[in-house]
Amino acid sequence: MTNIVLNVIVLVVLTAVSWRVLRRLRPGPVVLGALAMCLLTMVFDTLMIAADLYVYAEDKILGVYLWGAPLEDFAYAIAAALAMPVLWTVLGPRTTASAPTTDEEGAA
Repeated sequence: MTNIVLNVIVLVVLTAVSWRVLRRLRPGPVVLGALAMCLLTMVFDTLMIAADLYVYAEDKILGVYLWGAPLEDFAYAIAAALAMPVLWTVLGPRTTASAPTTDEEGAA
């Protein structure tokens, strides 16, 4: 299985699982976050590849590069840009019953 096939499967599953929350979010911040993550991925992946920190098996990637980063690497940035707002929304602060104030405790 090539990396792009695995990336597409992960992105489809992530989108399907989080669709109910994603459709309630404003698209602007999510898209801007994804663009920022992709830009950072393009810069830092290119630097890490140029420094020989890691290499890709040529038979596992498409061979399409943006600057110096393989196309497949951008799926991780997109997954993070989708998952983080969803997790923030789902796991966000819960409202709890407020504790009685001192005035309420003393009045009897």
